[in-house]
Amino acid sequence: MVKDKKEMKKITKITVKNYPIGDFLIRLKNCVRAGKKEVVVDNTKLIESVAKTLKSMGYLSNVEKEGGILKVNLVYKSKMPILSDIILVSKPSNRVYISSEEIKKVRSPYMMILTTTSGIMSGGDAVKKNLGGEVIAKVL
Repeated sequence: MVKDKKEMKKITKITVKNYPIGDFLIRLKNCVRAGKKEVVVDNTKLIESVAKTLKSMGYLSNVEKEGGILKVNLVYKSKMPILSDIILVSKPSNRVYISSEEIKKVRSPYMMILTTTSGIMSGGDAVKKNLGGEVIAKVL
């Protein structure tokens, strides 16, 4: 049983450390659903790379580092967010990999975010470079 806010913050920080990229993407999804425009998360290289990839895909307007935190702003058009859904694909218990040939065959409105040997990139960029990798998430 949680007794006070300090104890709750400790519990939250412990769970965030297990899968930080999943936490970041779920926070983005919750931000969209709540109608918020900004998400603040602990900064890691992986989260920063995913945020920059989402910015290059047009879903985020600003990615800003301030000390150990990362501030991310969503893009809104006519008071509606451009980002409508995020689906986590790979999880610590179940990693999903895809080749560049399989990416070409996928016909879906979702855009993939992959981690490859050349870093984090969108599915389209991976196909251009003929790379496969781990599918982190699908974004709509």
